[in-house]
Formats: sequence, C-alpha cells, structure tokens
Amino acid sequence: MFSPRWKKEARLLYKGARKFLNYKRDLLEEDKITAIEEARAKLLTTIKTGDREAVKSAEKQVNKACEGALPRYRRPNALEENIEVFFVAIVIALGIRAYFLQPFRIPTGSMRPTLNGIIGHKLEKDKFPSFPAKTWHAVTGGRKYIHKRLSNDEEREIRIHPNLRDRNGNPLPYIEQRQKWHFFSETTIFFTDGEVKLKAPRSALEQMGALDRSRLKSNRDGSRWWIEPNTIVSGYTTSGDLVLVDKVSYNFRRPRRGEVFVFDTRDITGIMERSETPQGAGSHYIKRLVGVPGDSLQIKGSDLFINEKAAEDKPIRQVMRSEGRHEGWPGYKLAEPDGRKRYLDKPGDVLVLKSREDLLEDGTKPIAATLLREYAAMGDNTANSLDSRYWGQVREYNLVGPAFLSLWPFTSGHWGLIR
Repeated sequence: MFSPRWKKEARLLYKGARKFLNYKRDLLEEDKITAIEEARAKLLTTIKTGDREAVKSAEKQVNKACEGALPRYRRPNALEENIEVFFVAIVIALGIRAYFLQPFRIPTGSMRPTLNGIIGHKLEKDKFPSFPAKTWHAVTGGRKYIHKRLSNDEEREIRIHPNLRDRNGNPLPYIEQRQKWHFFSETTIFFTDGEVKLKAPRSALEQMGALDRSRLKSNRDGSRWWIEPNTIVSGYTTSGDLVLVDKVSYNFRRPRRGEVFVFDTRDITGIMERSETPQGAGSHYIKRLVGVPGDSLQIKGSDLFINEKAAEDKPIRQVMRSEGRHEGWPGYKLAEPDGRKRYLDKPGDVLVLKSREDLLEDGTKPIAATLLREYAAMGDNTANSLDSRYWGQVREYNLVGPAFLSLWPFTSGHWGLIR
C-alpha cells in the first residue's frame, strides 16, 4: 500500500509478462519463452533490492523480450496510430449522424425570422473590408464576399434551359443551382459564350441585384434571355443557419404541433414538379409542423384555423398574430397561383390530414399505420415558402426529426435552442 509508484508499476509489468506467456505460449519458441522468464526473474530480483535504476533496466529487458517474442509483431508508428484514430472518429461521427444527430444548413428564407437562409446584401467592392476583417466575418457570421462581372459593355445572352418551362409553357433561362458537399450552394449561369459559377444560391444573387428582373431580361415568348450590359455581382452573403436535428425523438413520441421539424421529400410529387425553383431542389425541408393526423386546416386572413378554431399553439399563434420575434411579419397567407395543383390557395379551402384510423379505398386497414399518418408543414415566412399549401401532406415515413439547436452563425441572433 505504501510502496512507491515506480515499484507498483514494475510489479504490474511482471504480472503482465506472465499473462503474455500464458496467452501466447503455444505460439512461442522455447528460446523466446526462456528469454521472457529470465527477464521476469531478473525484474523480480531488482524489485526486491529496491534499486530504481536497476528496475528500469530490467523493465526494458522484459518489454524487449515480449515484443521480440512474436516475429511479426511491430509497434505501430505515430502516423499509423493517427490514421487509425482518424478513421475510428469518422465511423463514430457517421454513426451519430445516421442514427442520433444530423446537421442541416438552411438555404432559403422560408423560416424567417425564426431561422435564416442564405441572404444576399449589396455592397460596392471599394467598401469591402480588409482581409483580417473578412476572415473574422466568415468565422463568426458565415459572411462571404463576392465580386464578379457577368457582362461587359454589351448585353450577354443566356442559353435556354433544355427541360424547364414556366406555367405558360415558355422557356426559362439556363441558371442552375446545386448543393456542394451538402452544405454549400453554388449557382451556374450558362451563357451562349461560356458559363459563370457563383458561390451563392440564386435567391441571394437576386437580393444582390444581379439576377433580379431589373437586370435579367427576356422577350415576350421567352425564346431569348439575356443580362443587361455592365452587370456586376458585388456584395456579400450571410450564411444560412446550421441546425442540429434530433433523429431519435420521433421513435419514442409523436410529433407535436408547433415544433420546427425536418423531413425528406421522397414521393412528395408537388415538390418535384416545382424543382425549377430554388426551393424545390432540396432533398430535405425544414418547416414548422402546423398539423398532425386528424387535423383539418384553413387559412382565414392571416390566421391559421385548425379544426375550425384559430390555432392555440403558442409558436403558431405568434406567427399569425405577429407576436414576439414575428412582430412586423405578415402571418399566414394563401398560396399564390403557379400553374399547378395547390391545396390552400382560395378562401374556404381545407387541407385534411389522415390518421391511422382511416381505411384504405377497399375498406381494409393498412399494414403499416405510417402509410396513412399525415402532417402539414408551413414556413413561418409564408410569403416565401414552398410548403403544404402548395404540395399537400407529409407522410410519417418522411419525417426526420425536430430541429432543436441552432449551432452557427453566432451573430445571426438565433444561436441556441430553436422555438
């Protein structure tokens, strides 16, 4: 109990070498076994003498004898050990992402002012800050500065998109938005004489004045599109909020009306049909859950009625009554015509959500209740939200989980728990 630490460690090594012999004896040659036993005996003798330096020397002999006993044993070097740790960390992170927590970046402004998408701001290049200031802005607020000339002294023609048409059947310009590495948005403009890539979503570029209707022109039938002379993208974007989604909760409880949640867009036909819009291309959406199975929804003025009563859930009420953070925002509004089927676009329209008690068309119950449980999703900023008003219900198998934490940027005003 009162022995010094070095002596205790030496005794542990002595016992460890004995265990090594017991486990590996059938694999060891006789001379190796003899060398280990002699080294152990010498270590025990030096421990009894109390000579610390002699004990250190004997420990080295025990380690050397054990390590050299198996011919293929080789101590891993620092690089190998770090690579192993790196890959283990990746596996753990992927497991957490797949089953427990997953980060999502919000690209659009459909949930403002609760959560931000990527926002564009106009700013002349001569007003850009210094490099250290840019770096600080990028770290704390996800701010990215952009300055790019799209056309010179003459107008520049944009190619016609090979597939997309507007609601009147007219061709659309070939401007494509993509997600890179899941988190970053990039817009490519395909001109007749080349292409330009900009590291921002189309909506942000419009806010910066580059792709809005004042600069982007077309003739009456849409057979020709062009950008006006001397069009320059100049300004900065602020990053959309990075949120953390809880993928476990819905396995143990039912989704609650009023919470912010994430769902995938599998089999939601109305979203796929509108995929030419910046919002329609994402594989996941984040909205507020405004209806649960069995609810019927209506929009009257700026209010959302659930089961013929004005919504009483606090988060929904704050949106429709412009309370708290939503002060000054317009509340709920009906969907606008876009040439496709919509569900809540006229006064009196009702969106009904099926529950597990509903029957199939042949009068039988479904094998999986999740085939029938339906939910409704709306953005807090319904003036700029592609949601259930346009494409209808979200089925239970589409649900990912509630968004509960805004991780970044720190300067968005949303950092912390999401409400």
